[in-house]
Amino acid sequence: MISTISKPVTRLARPLSTLLTSSPVQVRRQLTINAAAASVVAAQRLSPYRSQVRFYADYVVKVPHMADSISEGSLKQWNKKVGDFVALDEEVASIETDKVDVAVNSPKSGTIVELYAKEEDTVAVGADLFKLELGDSPSGGAGPAKEEKKAEKKAEPKDEPKKEEPKKEEPKKEEKKPEPKKEAPAAPKPAPAASKSSPEPSSAPVAFSREERTVKMNRMRQTIAKRLKQSQENAASLTTFNEVDMSNLMKLRANYKDAVLKKHNVKLGFMSAFVKASCYALKELPAVNARIEGDNIVYNDYVDVSVAVATPKGLVTPVIRNAESLSFVEVEKSIAQYGAKARDGQLAIEDLSGGTFTISNGGVFGSMMGTPIINMPQSAILGMHAIKERPVAVDGKVEIRPMMYIALTYDHRIIDGREATTFLVKVKEIIEDPVRLLLDV
Repeated sequence: MISTISKPVTRLARPLSTLLTSSPVQVRRQLTINAAAASVVAAQRLSPYRSQVRFYADYVVKVPHMADSISEGSLKQWNKKVGDFVALDEEVASIETDKVDVAVNSPKSGTIVELYAKEEDTVAVGADLFKLELGDSPSGGAGPAKEEKKAEKKAEPKDEPKKEEPKKEEPKKEEKKPEPKKEAPAAPKPAPAASKSSPEPSSAPVAFSREERTVKMNRMRQTIAKRLKQSQENAASLTTFNEVDMSNLMKLRANYKDAVLKKHNVKLGFMSAFVKASCYALKELPAVNARIEGDNIVYNDYVDVSVAVATPKGLVTPVIRNAESLSFVEVEKSIAQYGAKARDGQLAIEDLSGGTFTISNGGVFGSMMGTPIINMPQSAILGMHAIKERPVAVDGKVEIRPMMYIALTYDHRIIDGREATTFLVKVKEIIEDPVRLLLDV
């Protein structure tokens, strides 16, 4: 903002007659002001230009709104410090919430003049986060750096001739080769070898030492702990099991995985089949897709499947929206996208919100059997496990088949045992004979 001084400054001066009643200190101060005002007036009269003063406004950036259910978070990391210039939409900090990490981008361009929070502090939505002095990127900052690089480049060729001079003297000093021999034993190469070997013995006993380490739980792990405990306390959880012959689904995958990869650029896995089989079973058993709200039961006419994904910070459940209307390939694409986001830590809160039914695949880690915990406020969760070859009876004969145990944990307050068992049977029938999905039988 530019403000132009157009009014005369003589009004700052006071008449000498008024100084008779003033103290000596006030007189000296006012005489100084009068002299300065007179010099400014003279400069204004002599110069045809107006004097200009530039003011840069300060802008306080607040903690952004993250989601309706999130009111605060922990300041995970500052990517900038005081004095750094930030451009529009450049990431300045990251905030760790109950579900995901939220990046805080600068809404304007400017220089950071103050930070209002430290790392690991709890910051509330709407609170002051940092202050910007608005303005363009400082042009002088890049100049010296470039000049220094040029100076370094110019200095390099100067050093080269100095190195060449001793090379000319080398033949004369061929006899004096003890000096490089002295450098060989003093070389730092053996030292790093010793340093590398030193941590190994110290790290080996750590696994069986009696030391203790206290690490604060991150916000995501704290939320997971609260919700799982809430699920155990509020839901009347019960788990029922069944086993599935994976032979036909494995043949289907083996026959078409290359064609799917070539045409759709996505790998064909088993999760899409279980998602579609669950949608088919939920259509016939709507109570498994419902939830309790107070004294009411809310039935969903759609299926938003939460797929459990393991991350370094904990288990997250991104949601595949309207899975009942998606094809196998579309489900696989959604799972692949969420998996990539989870690995890169880029899952948004919108990706995790909602969900009417959850599928957890512990088989990828080798789990043979387990009882998953309900993801509240949902009423059921399907657990997949590892595929193992086992002897089973087929048409009166014992055959070796690839078998998988599946488990359904459900809230007995809303789902009866008959409905839970029927749900698993429906899933079993479709997985063992995928053609049923095409014929809707």
